[in-house]
Amino acid sequence: MRQKPFTTSLLACALAAAFSANAADIKLGAAEALSGGAAQYGISIRNGFQLALDEINAAGGINGDKLQLVIEDEQGKKEEAINVFKKLIFQDKVLLVFGPTLSNSAQAADPIAQAAKTVAFGTSNTADGITSIGDCVFRNSVTEADVLPETIKMAIKKSGIKKVAVMYGNDDVFTKSGYDNFKKALEDLKVPVTTTETFAKGDVDFKAQLTKIKAGNPDAIVLSALLAEGAPIMVQARQIGLNVPFIGGNGMNSVKVFDLARDKSDGLYVGSPWSASNTSAENSKFVKAYSDKYKTAPDQFAAQSYDALYITTQALKQVKLSGNLATDRSAVRDALPNVKWTGATGAFQFRRASDRAGKPAGYDAQQTPIVSVTKGGQFVIEK
Repeated sequence: MRQKPFTTSLLACALAAAFSANAADIKLGAAEALSGGAAQYGISIRNGFQLALDEINAAGGINGDKLQLVIEDEQGKKEEAINVFKKLIFQDKVLLVFGPTLSNSAQAADPIAQAAKTVAFGTSNTADGITSIGDCVFRNSVTEADVLPETIKMAIKKSGIKKVAVMYGNDDVFTKSGYDNFKKALEDLKVPVTTTETFAKGDVDFKAQLTKIKAGNPDAIVLSALLAEGAPIMVQARQIGLNVPFIGGNGMNSVKVFDLARDKSDGLYVGSPWSASNTSAENSKFVKAYSDKYKTAPDQFAAQSYDALYITTQALKQVKLSGNLATDRSAVRDALPNVKWTGATGAFQFRRASDRAGKPAGYDAQQTPIVSVTKGGQFVIEK
C-alpha cells in the first residue's frame, strides 16, 4: 500500500485537531453520583444535562461555540467528590463544575472549588450551609428551609393532620438538616410530635422504630430520608398497619419511589418548584423531550440539571471569554447572579445567601415550591 506523504498526514491531523477543538470550545464539568446508592439521583441529573447540552449545541451553542460537558462519577461519596472536583478543576481545567449530587459531598468538595475561585453549581443540594462556603458556590435547588414549611402546611390542610411522628437519618448532612428544618416548621405551626426516631444509611429493617411510632398514634409521619432508606420505611410502615400519610423532603421527591415502594407509595407529600403535572409550555416541552430521549419520565433532579445548564448558558452569553482560565472563571462567577430564566422548574433567579463570619456567601435559588402528593403511581399537585 502506498503511504500518504508525511506533510499530508500532518495536515490531516492538524485539521482533525482544529475541528475537534472548535466542536467543544467551552468546557464545563459535572461531578455526579452515577454509581452507588445515590445513582438514582445522579443518573437523572446526567440525563437532564445531556438533554440540555444537545439542545443548546444544536441551536448554535454560545455565540457559535459548542459546549462540552466532562462528566465524572463521584459515587455519592465525599472522598470521591473531592477527587473528582480536583480532577475537573486542575487537570481538565473546566470553566465551572456542576454537582456533586448529595449535600454531604457538597460540604466536602465545594471548598476545593471556592479555593480555586471556580464556580461550584449544585443542582440537587438543599441542606443548610452549603452556599455559606463562599461566593463561588451556587445552587438552583431550593433549600429545605424554604420548601418544608409549605409541604407541612399543605399536608395539614388536605389530610387534617393534628399530630405527627418524625423519622430522620442521623448520619447525613442532608437528612439532619431536613430534620432541623422540619422540627422548626412543626414548632412554628404548633404541631405536636408524638415520637422521634432515627436511622442510619444502609439500614434495612425499620420495624422497631415504626412500631414505637404506631404506638403514639400519629396522624402522619414526617420523614427526612434519601430514597434508599425512605422507600423501605414506607413499605414497612404499611406492612404493620401504619397507613398514615408521609411528609417527605427533597430526597423523597423522585419517580423512583414508585419503583422502590410500588403499591405502598401512596400518601407521600413532597414540595418542589417542579412537578410533572405542571402544564407550562416550558415544562411540557422538557417532559416530552426527556421522555422521547430516555423512554422514561423525568423527575425533579433531571429538571433542575436541565435548567441549570440553560441558566449557565445565559451567563456565558454575557461573558467575552479571553482564554485566560482564571479571568474567565471569575467572569462567569460575576455574570451568574444576574441571570433570570423561566424553564422547566418555572421562573428562576438567584438570591444571595447570608454571609457568615464576615465571609462572602454564595447564591441560593429563589423560587416558589409546588406541593404534590403521590396517588396511583404519580405525583398529583395539591392546591
